[in-house]
Amino acid sequence: MPEPVRRIALCLQYDGSAYCGWQRQPRDPSVQETLEAALAQLDPHRPTSVVAAGRTDSGVHAAGQVVHFDCTGPIPAQRWAAALNGRLPANIRVRAGAAVPLDWHACFSASYRRYRYTLYNARIPNLFLAPWSWHRYQVRLDEERMREALEDMLGEHDFAAFERAGSARSHSRTTLQEVQVLRRGDLIEVELQASGFLYGMVRLVMGQLVAVGEGRLSLEAFRRRWRSQARDEVKEAAPPQGLCLLRVGYPTEVFPQAAWYDCQPRYLLEGSDAPPAAPSQSKH
Repeated sequence: MPEPVRRIALCLQYDGSAYCGWQRQPRDPSVQETLEAALAQLDPHRPTSVVAAGRTDSGVHAAGQVVHFDCTGPIPAQRWAAALNGRLPANIRVRAGAAVPLDWHACFSASYRRYRYTLYNARIPNLFLAPWSWHRYQVRLDEERMREALEDMLGEHDFAAFERAGSARSHSRTTLQEVQVLRRGDLIEVELQASGFLYGMVRLVMGQLVAVGEGRLSLEAFRRRWRSQARDEVKEAAPPQGLCLLRVGYPTEVFPQAAWYDCQPRYLLEGSDAPPAAPSQSKH
């Protein structure tokens, strides 16, 4: 009698620098391909396909990506993290595993995704921040103008201006639930939480937001571009290394909070000890 199929959810982190993104590609290494190869070593009798909550782009990091897969082997759900970490490269780490119902879905069951983008706004470069931030040093960014620009986007809107070509979505509407812009000395952290994000949305938003913060783009022009879906005017995308999928939320928590909530460490530089600001709530 065949063993029953079980569904396992994993919370994982990865440094996206060496990968073409989450999704498997024909020629370049992906996080999905690497994880599936490790799973195949543990459940060799069943082809393993892994589904993720969000398809991060090339070079983008994740602190709390969530995936699911089906298996038939005897490994308990809580043992998958240790079993996989012994077979994965050092730039991918599984933080927790949990058994979930067969109708639970890493992507479709999620209620939100939250991203953090880190900007380094000092004149002098910092080698140790370079893999995890965007260094903007020409002028001091105006974080209040950046926050004002984002708060106007709260709620459900058509964000076609911030969608890269090649998306498989049937529409470009989504709900931006929370925004936060926090300056700590020379570091600025921008967090966006939404029910879902369009293809390339966060990096396109950040490219425009930095132009607002530097005074190259007015608040009025920023608003007009996204409200009128003027995709042809949105030309600058932020580089991938500053972007991190911070966490994915579900109506019922799947993992212990320490494993999935806010697991990207905050950088601490001299003069950067300001307390976190309260997030802006949705207008709807």
